[in-house]
Amino acid sequence: MKKLLASAFFIASIMNMLSAKSISFRTDDYTGTVSYNEKAKQGEAIFARMNMRISRYAKRRNSSEVKAVLQLYKDNQKLDSAQFYFLNSKTRRQTTPDMLAGIPVSFNLEPGNDFSLKIVFLTGIQNDNAKEIILPFNIENAIFSSFEQDIGTSDIEKSTFMTPDRLTQAEKLSCILKTINPFSVYGTKPFSEPLREPEKIASCGDRIFYEKETQKQNYKILSGNEYDSKEGTEVFACAEGKVALAEFRIDTGWSVVIEHLPGLYSTYLHLSSVNVKPASSVRQGEKIGLSGSTGLSARPRLKWEVWLNNAPVQPEFFMKDFLFSSTE
Repeated sequence: MKKLLASAFFIASIMNMLSAKSISFRTDDYTGTVSYNEKAKQGEAIFARMNMRISRYAKRRNSSEVKAVLQLYKDNQKLDSAQFYFLNSKTRRQTTPDMLAGIPVSFNLEPGNDFSLKIVFLTGIQNDNAKEIILPFNIENAIFSSFEQDIGTSDIEKSTFMTPDRLTQAEKLSCILKTINPFSVYGTKPFSEPLREPEKIASCGDRIFYEKETQKQNYKILSGNEYDSKEGTEVFACAEGKVALAEFRIDTGWSVVIEHLPGLYSTYLHLSSVNVKPASSVRQGEKIGLSGSTGLSARPRLKWEVWLNNAPVQPEFFMKDFLFSSTE
């Protein structure tokens, strides 16, 4: 495995941009830059955008398209990885590919500076062509709120009993959120709020403690933002994408799932009605339904989730310039 000679320079964060770091690299076969966020909080994400120029000699020697992987390490232990995909499919076999990869940062990771990123890429299919870039990275501590909620035994049984229909619906949603289609590049702009006047009452990552009748306590981590929303309030797509699911579910009532990028989805739950159909395309800001209290919900509200590679991520992360478009 060969290490690339790299130099670093910083890009200042302004307005709603992520603080980005860029690494330039050069070998006989490659030149280019990698822009990425060198730090993230628990529940956020890591994104790396790579712009490369491949020598014509290397391209002739390796006819296959560029392949690259982003890896997250703690000391010498690999924690997660994600395949780079092409932001423009027309550049797949060109000498100047523009590629992106993202990894969710687990809520359970302890903060520290003993993390690092590694990019491993090659121009062909021969393993001896593989090269790597090591990038500094650290995880910062995030502060989450905690809430207590009384819940009776009957409510517990209702929320945990898995009927065959409920199990089938859970498996269907899980299959969607696990799908990473490298050609699904739809939304390339920062996300927007799904409500015109959002009133957030809980955030992704908050802890909800349940006090049961048996006096035993447990908790769950919220997988998305919750908004106080009157019945019938218009709900909008947070970004351009393709509808992956639009149906009634036992748990979440009328629900919509939109695919935005490979492995990146947004969900809109407990709606009173939906305005879109599966496989249809939606624009950012397009009305997709009305808020409600369907499914296992005690009051009118909207639950908005963002999932990356089958893991929940704080939606606010994607309301920044997570594609580093300012570095183009």
